[in-house]
Amino acid sequence: MSSGRILRLNPLGILVVAAISGCILLYFVHGWFTPKMSMKEVLAASITLAKRGGQRVKEIRETNRLKEQEKGKTKEGAAEMLTEGDMQSHIQIMYGLAKTFPGLKVISEEHEKQTADTSKITRAEIDDPEVALLSDQYVNLKDVAVWIDPLDATQEYTEDLTQYVTVMVCVVVGGQPVMGVIHKPFLQETVWAWVGHGHSKNIRVEDDKEKETTSIIVSRSHAGDVEAAAKETIGQNIKVIPAGGAGYKTVEVIKGNADAYVHKTLIKKWDICAGNAIIKELGGRMTDLFGHDIDYSPEKNVKNEGGLLATTRDHDGYLKKLESMAKSLKQ
Repeated sequence: MSSGRILRLNPLGILVVAAISGCILLYFVHGWFTPKMSMKEVLAASITLAKRGGQRVKEIRETNRLKEQEKGKTKEGAAEMLTEGDMQSHIQIMYGLAKTFPGLKVISEEHEKQTADTSKITRAEIDDPEVALLSDQYVNLKDVAVWIDPLDATQEYTEDLTQYVTVMVCVVVGGQPVMGVIHKPFLQETVWAWVGHGHSKNIRVEDDKEKETTSIIVSRSHAGDVEAAAKETIGQNIKVIPAGGAGYKTVEVIKGNADAYVHKTLIKKWDICAGNAIIKELGGRMTDLFGHDIDYSPEKNVKNEGGLLATTRDHDGYLKKLESMAKSLKQ
């Protein structure tokens, strides 16, 4: 007569195994259904929408329908202007992104007071011949955010100094700038870059060679203050270039027309994010004057209060020379 052993299962053990199995299953199911974004499509759409916004900026300036108003003042007491160009560009880009990528987080400099009519705004084109040549990457939608500056250099826009005007779109992943688009609507020039993937063909990186004269580009509004400080720290033969708009100044550094972009007062992150991404792709750096990288996480403060330094080479050298300027920000 044969006898067999009866396997008795512990009810608690069964529950533990079931719970672990459920967690594993939930983890994989969540991974399968987490919305992901094609970053090539995001870049192509950003280029399209920057141009759309720029077209509205250009049309409004050319027909003199600016509807200027003061929306506030800077820390130094200068008026911050708002125009119809700012708002119409904002609507084109903000809602163009919303219709193309539902659920995407977007941070814009402007906010409409009344519900905008978006019935005529269509999805952005997601095909671009240059972008199509790049390898793609898929990222979870929840990790992506976009910073937009619908019209940079509004003061210069009102003064008809249109060469300084840009429209900017910046894509960040995990708080880090990975894509930047800077469009000059009055010159029909667009530069863009995707960190680690490539940049627009019209960006040509200069050879790393010694220059006879160091040049820095600064804001028109406080060129004198920065010039005095820069000559004291960098050298008396330094060339200081006053200009309007953070986007314009960053492009001048990218093109090699200036060695560094220096800013000593508060600046908003939508003013610098796109340029930061482009500079980074080119092997340069953009930091505050203390050498800290800037966090563009959407939940963070929109203000960068530590000044700004953007370079394509010798960043640490400039930081060292500008230490006294950085210290003055703490006083």
